[in-house]
Amino acid sequence: MSDKPIEQWRIRSFIRRQGRVTAGQKMALEYYWDDYCLDPQQPLNLETAFANTAPIIVEIGFGNGESLAQMAENNPQNNYLGIEVHRPGVGHLLRLLAERNIDNVRVFHHDAIDILQQKIPDNTLAGIHLFFPDPWHKRRHHKRRIVRPSFVELLEKKLQSGGYFHAATDWEHYAKEMLKTLSASTRLKNMAEDNRFCPRPDYRLLTKFEKRGLRLGHGVWDLIFTRL
Repeated sequence: MSDKPIEQWRIRSFIRRQGRVTAGQKMALEYYWDDYCLDPQQPLNLETAFANTAPIIVEIGFGNGESLAQMAENNPQNNYLGIEVHRPGVGHLLRLLAERNIDNVRVFHHDAIDILQQKIPDNTLAGIHLFFPDPWHKRRHHKRRIVRPSFVELLEKKLQSGGYFHAATDWEHYAKEMLKTLSASTRLKNMAEDNRFCPRPDYRLLTKFEKRGLRLGHGVWDLIFTRL
């Protein structure tokens, strides 16, 4: 039996891909890191990080940050905490935030599960977004999907009463699996009238990839559950 901490054996829902950091992203990482990024090794006080007590919404895996930046700009009454493991995406988001003078976003360049478990107090978040997570479409990789019972338990702890979890995917099988897993919770309520999938709310902006997929006839499924 290994004496390594159990956490090191947790199945990750992502692979750290290095990716190419452009000159603009590199500059943003150098110049704006201290303005927007939080240190996962330091204690976190959310009121201090945002300098206010506005509702906090976490976005897990924000990609290149385009939709997160626009959402934050459109909804200045909220604070947004973006978590992303891929450095080029973090750099791109930092550039957008600085260019548009958006101040209601803070960023962790780290594993979202670790941040939720170790840094976010229970009963704190107004919302958690998970838009187009890696579907791990091969059957042998399904165990890597982020939405599983242990993740739902984490949602139940971190969302405040009335807070919501919103997931979106363009993989129907994953959508159905998420629906089944989330529906098993006794502390989350499906906001869809038929207890299945919700229409896309206006705050979730269409990405260029989603628009292209819709033109090609691909489906997109939204799930929204609230914390009882």
